[in-house]
Amino acid sequence: MKHIITALVENKPGVLARIVGLISGRGYNIETLNVGPTQDPAISKMTLVVPGDDHVLEQVTLQVGKLVDVISVTDVTGARHLDRELILVEIATDSVAQRAEILELTTRFQAAIAGETQRSVSLQMVGSSDVVSDFMLLLKPYTILDLSRSGQIAVARAES
Repeated sequence: MKHIITALVENKPGVLARIVGLISGRGYNIETLNVGPTQDPAISKMTLVVPGDDHVLEQVTLQVGKLVDVISVTDVTGARHLDRELILVEIATDSVAQRAEILELTTRFQAAIAGETQRSVSLQMVGSSDVVSDFMLLLKPYTILDLSRSGQIAVARAES
């Protein structure tokens, strides 16, 4: 199972390296990692996707939570949350028909054209990881020239 863990950390040099070192040093993998500032410039929010069972989740959250520069650690996997992923993908277009097919997929998945040349089209898409993966599967028959995936970011939702 993949666990989505968020951590609020002090925005200081070396915090990211200590967290990654702690997790990898215990033999756990980080599938995706995103870090960015919050509304308070002194605090950053990390979103980690960590594969493993409940034991892995418990160890990661406990160990990361013990670090001095970590303010809080939350597993949002089972809680109400929103999560999204961004992809940018450049696809070769060898014909007008192929370009039309790609643009049809773009419309169906509510993606956007980020740029075009005579021989390629660049797309951007934001969605859940499952939807992004479905989109990528449908793009597989085409020649992908370049691809960047942000990995998941997540926000816990308040209970209503």
